[in-house]
Amino acid sequence: MKKCFLFIIPALFLFITCKTDNNESEQYFPVISFLNSQVAHVDTSVYAIKRITIRDSLSDTVFIPREEFRQLANDFLQAPDLTQKKFREKYTESEYYDDMLQKIIITYIPIEKDQELQRQEIHITPNTGDGDKISTIILNRYQANKDSTIQRRLLWQVDERFQVVTTIQKPGIPEETTTMKVIWNN
Repeated sequence: MKKCFLFIIPALFLFITCKTDNNESEQYFPVISFLNSQVAHVDTSVYAIKRITIRDSLSDTVFIPREEFRQLANDFLQAPDLTQKKFREKYTESEYYDDMLQKIIITYIPIEKDQELQRQEIHITPNTGDGDKISTIILNRYQANKDSTIQRRLLWQVDERFQVVTTIQKPGIPEETTTMKVIWNN
């Protein structure tokens, strides 16, 4: 009986260790949680928030109340959350260091191209002294409806601003492109 018990303990430890390693390798960067923390920070700030909308070469600039900020950030916040288990098997993750940008870039791309989130990138500025800092998040979203396709290219500059470029294509009509920039820490 003691010999059997001595065999089970190491086998159980090995199983738990392997299980932990597998779970860690499946963890994707929590982009949506990170962006929610950015929005919460702006919600509680005293920043002057400016929205610039560009359509057909015409630009409109207005200051907006903090209460409107979260609504404008919804294109980011409503993107698929890749940390959810249902998305992990549908995306691949790659990491590399870009010498020219001097940043680590983590990229998520769908295995099958029918996913709404076509690309997600996180740019990290390495710093051994103060710790690495996330500088930019890029999302490319695509929706195909019965009568149109909508492509959104989203750029979030951490602690500064974000931009949403929306292109709508309908059959027989020239595509419409609108750029919205929201700046809060300038």
